[in-house]
This record gives sequence, structure tokens and C-alpha cells, in this order.
Amino acid sequence: MTNTRPGRGGSTDRFGFTVREFRSLRALRSPAGIQRALDALPYHLATTAWSPRRVLAERTAHCLEGAIFAAAALRVLGLPPLLLDLEAVQDTDHVIAVYRTDGHWGAIAKSNFSGLRCRAPVYRSLRELVMSYFDDYINLRGERTLRAYSRPVNLARFDRAHPGWMTSDTDLWWIPEHLLDIPHTPILTPTLERNLFRVDRRSLQAAVVGRRVD
Repeated sequence: MTNTRPGRGGSTDRFGFTVREFRSLRALRSPAGIQRALDALPYHLATTAWSPRRVLAERTAHCLEGAIFAAAALRVLGLPPLLLDLEAVQDTDHVIAVYRTDGHWGAIAKSNFSGLRCRAPVYRSLRELVMSYFDDYINLRGERTLRAYSRPVNLARFDRAHPGWMTSDTDLWWIPEHLLDIPHTPILTPTLERNLFRVDRRSLQAAVVGRRVD
């Protein structure tokens, strides 16, 4: 399942990764292995958009960086490097890496909230997958904030415009900018939105277990 063809912008083959970096990513073996690697990395709060190489070197990541890292790792394993943006109100957006197994969607993600990480590949559609995040997508006031989602974006499409992006020393801000610019599909009607209520205290406490703060 491993893809070892040359990366279009890489200084070596293996998408520009060194042999050691490539072996580290290939050793993850599966989406579940990628998620375990992300879970082992401390969450950091810096305003950065590190490349997968930088995440490997620093051994830390936040939501955006974790998703980009996961997409690159999926690519090394021979799967498309797909990102999907979850759009929120009164909250921050969340970016996840998505993949398909036997026709069903799953997700890999890094988050400072316990319920916004991975999803097993059991969802028949992207909407089903997205809606699995709805009850866990809350802000610190206990409000459910998820409102829309983007189509999956295959990061391989940027190989020509941004060669070597997986191993770049500079931040990849063009990725979230692109995700923000593309159309998003709403998940709620105005009536449904008016009928929302806040989660209870126990649910909020569960959501912030292990949450890192300044």
C-alpha cells in the first residue's frame, strides 16, 4: 500500500522526505496508527501552520497541523491526502483528515477538546461523518457551534503551486486560507438552529478533559 513515487517538488523521492522521515510515516501502517501517533503528541497553542516535516521534528501539533500531518501520512500509505473543514459560529473552525475504507468514511484529527478527534470508518456519507461531531462540537459556554462543512480537498492538487509543501520550512497558511474560501454546506436550517440548547455541565466537563490552556 506504500506509495514511493517521487514527489513533484521534493528534493528526494518519497515526496521530499528523508529516508528516516519516510520510514517513520510508513511505520504508522494505517489510519488508526496515524491517530495513535497524533494522540501521543502534546497539543500546542502557537499560531503556526507547520508542515508535516516540522511536526515530525518538533513532536507537537495543534488541530490544523495535526490534520495536515495526517493527510501527508495517509499519502505515504497510498491513500489520498484529504482535508475537510468544519465551520463553526462563536467558535473556531476544525480541520480533519478524512479517508474511505470499504466505501465508508472515517477521520483522523488532533483537538484540544476530547470529542473532536478521530472517527472510525463506519459512515456512509460525509454528512453522516460530519454530524457525528455535532454534539461534541461545543464552546466553553456549552453552545453547540458546528454549522457547515467543506468538500474534501486533496492536498496533492497543490504539488505544482507549492512544491515541497510536506517538507517546507515555512508555515503553510495557504492551506487554511483555501479551506476558508471554498463553498461549505450548511447542516442546520434557521428553525433547527433556533431550537438548539446548551449542553449540560457534565458534557462540558467531559469535553475539556485534558484540555491545554495558556
